[in-house]
Amino acid sequence: MIFLFDNFERHEQRCTRGHSASATIASIEAALCADPNIDSSAITARMLGPVVILEGFVAEKADRQKAVAIAAEIAGPDKVRDRMLCRDAVR
Repeated sequence: MIFLFDNFERHEQRCTRGHSASATIASIEAALCADPNIDSSAITARMLGPVVILEGFVAEKADRQKAVAIAAEIAGPDKVRDRMLCRDAVR
């Protein structure tokens, strides 16, 4: 339990907006779901320290860029890493 608290403390200290990692993830996922131009059903957001990792699949490159932009608005532009794949490229 102390390990989880230590991680929470570190994120709170690094995060300039003063919210927890779970709140950051929830905000990003809600914003992705709210955008009618992106199919975000196959996108997962998670935190690795102060960095947001976006993983999963998107239909096209524009969706990928839009998802990263949405996450960057919430977490900050230097705190988002893109690990998504375009479904067209996988086929």
